[in-house]
Amino acid sequence: MRKHSLSVPLVGTLLSMTFCMCSTPQKSEDVVFERVTPESVGMSTEKLANADAVINASIADGEIPGAVLAVVKNSKLVYLKAYGNKSVYPDTIPMTENTVFDLASLTKVAATSMSMAHLLERGGFRLEDKVNQYIPEFQPWVDPKTGEKVDIRIVDLLTHSSGLPSYANTDELIAKYGVAHPDSLMSYVNTVPRLFKPTTQYEYSCLGFIALQNILQNITGKPLRDYAKENIFDVLGMKHTTYGPKTLKNEEVMALVAPTVKQPDGSVLLGEAQDPLGRVMNWENSGNSGLFSSAEDLALLAAALMNGGKINGVSVLGKLTVEAMTRVPEGFEHIGRSLGWENYAIPGKYGCMFHPTLTFAHTGHTGTAIMVDPVSKVGIVLLAHRVHPVDTGSVAKLRTLVCNAVGGAVIE
Repeated sequence: MRKHSLSVPLVGTLLSMTFCMCSTPQKSEDVVFERVTPESVGMSTEKLANADAVINASIADGEIPGAVLAVVKNSKLVYLKAYGNKSVYPDTIPMTENTVFDLASLTKVAATSMSMAHLLERGGFRLEDKVNQYIPEFQPWVDPKTGEKVDIRIVDLLTHSSGLPSYANTDELIAKYGVAHPDSLMSYVNTVPRLFKPTTQYEYSCLGFIALQNILQNITGKPLRDYAKENIFDVLGMKHTTYGPKTLKNEEVMALVAPTVKQPDGSVLLGEAQDPLGRVMNWENSGNSGLFSSAEDLALLAAALMNGGKINGVSVLGKLTVEAMTRVPEGFEHIGRSLGWENYAIPGKYGCMFHPTLTFAHTGHTGTAIMVDPVSKVGIVLLAHRVHPVDTGSVAKLRTLVCNAVGGAVIE
């Protein structure tokens, strides 16, 4: 019998094919954001019911009229539940899972930080860049004793270590500049006395995030609300996330919005930012507040961030971008903030179950909160409009109890 031999070219081809098959990394399956049972990802439905109990108790005690809770594990939605009412004045309307809330300061992370991170990875700026490179009128810190000038950088704004005051009174701004206008607001931000030398202290600042908004707008030529929509919300498929749904005449979102505070004329704010800087001065396009969203949309954002910026086959941010955005920069450990996010939280603010330094989170004045632990792969979104119908409710204790209940539900 005649023996067949492999020709040299064919041997080379087979060896090459073998090498390619062995050395080429296999593409991992895309993570899909979908609703699954808690048990399928190592959590307990029975234990998650402890969160129900504490939320219902808070409603019974009059701390909040209602809430929506979303829990994410391994980038999957494992829990989504509505409690109480989304309105108690002028009419009582039950809460629903798709209720849209005024996020208040969650805007800082969901819109501003995410947009700045997106622009950063595109080469739009450096963290070390001075703010006055993009806003020429922006003043430095001046030492009152020596006259020394120190320029404020973008990283100082993102970490709330710029020295800018926390806030500004809208009535005083209008009295000073004669008009409620974004330019008037920025004139104040540009020149208001700085409280301390940049990076030396921490002062949570809405004004700092309004400055970031203007940096982004000056670089891109787009309003922040448009940039965030095009590059973050639309990419991820966050269908009910928008600035000023009333102003933008977004009827779909308006039908889902929960009201906030009762006004002197007896009406309630609905679909407009409660924060006067966002609503009155910045015309529903602000870096510090004014975004509206639902628990499920924010859970989708949390799922993407815990999966390195990628979900449902789309990448909203690169993996290293997410890591850079959510870790405390070197030299800012005493501040305890990453690029917009809260990391070294007040002890107990988000419970005691999650990683003490790698967990990143944020809260909003209206009663909103988002937290992501990249180690346990747990995300929590709690939207509880404590300001309705009057701004007297409280969620500080509730938030801690809910976080502990969710952490306690992780059993594997």
